[in-house]
Amino acid sequence: METSSRIGSIALAIGPDLLAQTPFSGPMKHSAELFGAVAEMLARFGRKPRQIDQVFISAGPGSFTGLRIAVTTAKMMHLAAAAKIVAVDTLDVIASNVTDYIHSSPQTAVERIATVLDGKRGRFFIAVYGLSDQTRHRTEKITHEHYLKIVPDCLMTASQFLDRFATAGPQIHLLGDGLLYHADKFNARGIQLLEQRYWSPQAKNVHLLGWKIALQKKFADPLTLTPCYLRGPQIGQSRLSPKHP
Repeated sequence: METSSRIGSIALAIGPDLLAQTPFSGPMKHSAELFGAVAEMLARFGRKPRQIDQVFISAGPGSFTGLRIAVTTAKMMHLAAAAKIVAVDTLDVIASNVTDYIHSSPQTAVERIATVLDGKRGRFFIAVYGLSDQTRHRTEKITHEHYLKIVPDCLMTASQFLDRFATAGPQIHLLGDGLLYHADKFNARGIQLLEQRYWSPQAKNVHLLGWKIALQKKFADPLTLTPCYLRGPQIGQSRLSPKHP
């Protein structure tokens, strides 16, 4: 399940094999369409809810409401059918879109990428990935698996990001829904925005990353599982004292 960003989606798989992915009909339709989409997907492949062995969710950072929907639904599936839960990093899910981009533009060199989500209050959830030295000069196709996370998930302003990455090192390619209303803030030399169709996280990539975690049996504890927010909710923040920014 991918409900961390504007455009949600679900996917169904058997082991490593993806059967189908279904996006929701429009932005912010997670709560309205999630359960209906799951039921329709299961019926399409002749499956029952009790047959769900594992549920993979995009666990953040991202939309507070969207992340709560995913975590709550996963816990419900665990209680109803003992489904094991895998929590996947949302910024890693977005970064996985680079595989589709590279396959569609094989002549384009992409040495570094950064994923960007709107963190509100002028800040952004950002992670940066780069090709390892061993894979930078590969002759075969590059995929998301060849990128190392060189800057872990963090919260920063656009200017902080540009100061650190705009002119240092090779060109950096940006993707993520945080660019939707703020692309102009990242307009600088050394920065290249991927096309908008690569910005949104997808349920198929939640499965792609989640399956590898499941193989290692790194399942989330359904009792203690919480979304990865990186910050507190925006509501009420203006009442916090200066020592709690």
